[in-house]
Amino acid sequence: MSASPLQKSREWKPLEQRKCTDIPWLLLFILFNVGMLCICGFAIATGAASRLISGYDSYGNTCGQKNAKIPGIELSGRDHTSRKYVFFLDPCNIDILRRKIKSVALCVSKCPDTELKTYEDLRNFSTVYGSDLCSYDVQPDTYSSHANRSTKCPTLPVHPSASLPVFHRCIPVDISCYARFAEAFITFVSDNSVVHRVIAGVMTSKEIIMGLCLLALVLSLILMVVIRYISVVLVWILTAVVVVGSIGGTGILWWLYVDHSKSVNASLPALELEVAKDNQKALLIYAIAATIFTVILLLLMFFMRKRVALTIALFHVAGKVFTHLPLLALQPFWTFLTLMLFWVYWISVLLFLGSAGLPVQNNQTGLVEFKMDGPLQYMVWYHAVGLIWISEFILACQQMTVAGAVVTYYFTRDKSQMPFTPIVSSVLRLMRYHLGTVVKGAFIITLVEIPRLILTYIHSQLKGRENACARCMLKACICCLWCLEKCLTYLNMNAYTATAINSTNFCTSARDAFFILAENALRVAAINSVGDFVLFLGKVLIVSCTAFAGILSLNYQREYTVWVLPLIIVCVFSFLVAHCFLSIFEIVVDVLFLCFAIDTKYNDGSPGREYYMDKALMEFVENTRRATERYSKVEGESREMKSMVSLKGQFLFENCHHLLLSCCSKPV
Repeated sequence: MSASPLQKSREWKPLEQRKCTDIPWLLLFILFNVGMLCICGFAIATGAASRLISGYDSYGNTCGQKNAKIPGIELSGRDHTSRKYVFFLDPCNIDILRRKIKSVALCVSKCPDTELKTYEDLRNFSTVYGSDLCSYDVQPDTYSSHANRSTKCPTLPVHPSASLPVFHRCIPVDISCYARFAEAFITFVSDNSVVHRVIAGVMTSKEIIMGLCLLALVLSLILMVVIRYISVVLVWILTAVVVVGSIGGTGILWWLYVDHSKSVNASLPALELEVAKDNQKALLIYAIAATIFTVILLLLMFFMRKRVALTIALFHVAGKVFTHLPLLALQPFWTFLTLMLFWVYWISVLLFLGSAGLPVQNNQTGLVEFKMDGPLQYMVWYHAVGLIWISEFILACQQMTVAGAVVTYYFTRDKSQMPFTPIVSSVLRLMRYHLGTVVKGAFIITLVEIPRLILTYIHSQLKGRENACARCMLKACICCLWCLEKCLTYLNMNAYTATAINSTNFCTSARDAFFILAENALRVAAINSVGDFVLFLGKVLIVSCTAFAGILSLNYQREYTVWVLPLIIVCVFSFLVAHCFLSIFEIVVDVLFLCFAIDTKYNDGSPGREYYMDKALMEFVENTRRATERYSKVEGESREMKSMVSLKGQFLFENCHHLLLSCCSKPV
């Protein structure tokens, strides 16, 4: 009989036989990044970078330099050496569908720093500063009398622009213009006054928003400290706090709703009355949502209350890991910083490509637009794939770094013999041996994520135009791809752990990790349900505390502040911060579990096969073993009793049978 795959699996030798893995994938990734750099170089070489940074007018002229004549464009080819800033005649004229400014753009030598109310003010500004704010073919002396001044001159009044132009653009400081920018994105809002009030509320509450975001960061760090020192009772403390907090928060929201309902008075001014009604509606929505959420939360906690034994032991060991490896808490900062730097570079190159096309005159407006066609479109798609692949690569590097450090901690019997900085050692091992494995894992996620994003984009573009069947099929495909992506992400994480232990390539590590997890399927289900739920409770706690502090802070500005958007911004930011920190803890728990499963599979505590695990996990193993032995003993006694009962029954049956035969054989 042939051996099963599990019997053929390698003998796990932690931290030994280190070698390079998946080198062809690393070479492929390097070639791909060379292509990304070539796209950036092409955009810079064709002048797209200078057009984006310096700005350009509606006739194809780049500001701040001498330009070549564009055939067919009358006002092109001008010397704008002294005109370094882009000025929009109507900066608040937004094309909502295309998310772009429809205004004519000109190159000027100075942005207006004061409000200009009349055409005479425009002429005086041109005379004093030498900056013409009307079209190039309109002389300053004719501003007031020109027949086409309504289209060739700026819309009056001209609001003052920011003193420090962003990318050489004249940015108006009028808040109503920013509200129109927001309206271009919030297309579902039919009442424009709502957008204006929301933007005004955000601008008024910006100090409170920044303070609450800082509070979310502090709460996340405090929770990490709590996890380190009281991880044994964390589950019960967090459960009790969340129960009390959810019920108390829901009650406070209903109380605030009732309080605000009493304060709404028809005698208030129209603006204050409208703001008060908006706040009352927002509080009602928050209170109903909190009530539903609290009920669901309590039901989930009731049904999952018993599946916590191994999770508590793993949380306890994870707390010790953070005690020995405090630099783990800084991993979200480095990952976030790296992602932000890459995203800034990616967006910059994308904007370069957006202005790298050939200048084409729009037949309707007569203005110049840069069209992307041919190879440029393929460059944009290549650049988009690079966004997903490289972003996943950065996240995978974080996972491999954490896995390598935790593996070093787990499989080092004498903790005093660990490297001085296990995190740095893990990073160096990653860069020297395992970059190809991380590249391959990130590429697999990319292959699933790209079709999911394409289907999501198609669904958004066809919203309202597709039939119910097509809509259902699209949503089902998106959901299936999302589930597949999550499963592959979890398998990748365990594959990185197996690579950190055995130094095997990605496919071998994924196969070995899959077999280990399959053998411990019930434990995996328990840890993923209970552990993830506990970490989710931690995120809920941070968001709830931040939102509660936000409600109390904004309650003092009820006269003029709309609460909706500030609270949403604060809650979203606090959840992202909590997710970044607690995701590191989740990775540590997953790595510890795989190490624990390997340890219990290949070791039994006998001489020469001693366990590597911590005392807390050892106690769990001993308790499980004793429970199993007790169950086996009870099972054996039960089987023995059943056999005795069966023998007695058989003996009685045979005696009765013989007695009956003897009675029947006697003569009457």
